[in-house]
Amino acid sequence: MGEVDPAFIQEPEHRPRISYIEGEGVPLIDLSPIFSSDNVSAIEGIVKEVGNACKEWGFFQVINHGVPLEKRQKIDGVSKKFFAQSLEEKRKVRRSEKEVSGYYDTEHTKNVRDWKEVFDFTIQEPTIIPVSHEPDDKELTQWNNVWPEYPPELREICQEYGQDMVKLAYKLMELIALSLGLPADKFHGFFKDQTSFIRFNHYPPCPTPELALGVGRHKDGGALTILAQDEVGGLEVKRKTDGEWVRVKPTPDAYIINVGDIIQVWSNDKYESVEHRVVVNSERERFSIPFFFNPAHYTMVKPLEELTNEQNPAKYRAYSWGKFITNRKRSNFQKLNVENVQIYHFRISD
Repeated sequence: MGEVDPAFIQEPEHRPRISYIEGEGVPLIDLSPIFSSDNVSAIEGIVKEVGNACKEWGFFQVINHGVPLEKRQKIDGVSKKFFAQSLEEKRKVRRSEKEVSGYYDTEHTKNVRDWKEVFDFTIQEPTIIPVSHEPDDKELTQWNNVWPEYPPELREICQEYGQDMVKLAYKLMELIALSLGLPADKFHGFFKDQTSFIRFNHYPPCPTPELALGVGRHKDGGALTILAQDEVGGLEVKRKTDGEWVRVKPTPDAYIINVGDIIQVWSNDKYESVEHRVVVNSERERFSIPFFFNPAHYTMVKPLEELTNEQNPAKYRAYSWGKFITNRKRSNFQKLNVENVQIYHFRISD
């Protein structure tokens, strides 16, 4: 990625600032009580913290989350080994419009190319999904993972780590449900045939970090994201109070959690999916591993009945998650002349 191709260059108003605000406010929540105690007041305290973080930031960090450090070190290791290979080797597992798992290095966010390369794999093998985004097309297809030959241990480590992520995601969804006044297991049923996936991100050093972004500004379309980032940092969150971009400081062994669009709709806007982006730098490469917790393709996403009433009517029409994700994937491959599908397209006007 030597000279910067114009495809990477952000419009002036979206270019990153070289001096940045370090995000002091992004809450850091210690989850140890939910694993170790029947102390009701400690768990109630965590539920309250999670609810406040979802309302005020849409983001929070968790420590003592129950994922063994060695599992995280192992997956970091295979990710680095995979990306260290030649482009020719990595492209042997290149993603295509048919096979959406695997390696990819020309992803676009909001029609500008991202300064990164990725490797994706789904949790359910195979993952069932609609063939097309067209509403009347009822045909389904399968997403199958494509696993590289090297490193040979990658597949097993990825599958194990995926199960750890699912376990943590269910715990977090229980805390979010309780914070909304719902039964802890309220969301479990939506994820029976989940369409969740994990992504390895590699952001090489960029000669012009003031012009490009590792990932352009975006909101996550799914339910919940659990991010492992390395010590280099680069994730920026748009602060709700003033719209400023705030850098999330890496905390050793923490995960960064953010609420996706689906939780915004389920909660009827009580919790908000917040815009974020990744900045790059000219000296150091950066690695991160997000897990995207997504429901079954047949889920019709709409505000939960328990959270709507005459005073607070539903703010969204129901939409098909399968069609939404199929549409989103399509825009990663081709520059569309229209804006990518967004949840506000389903908003009921007041």
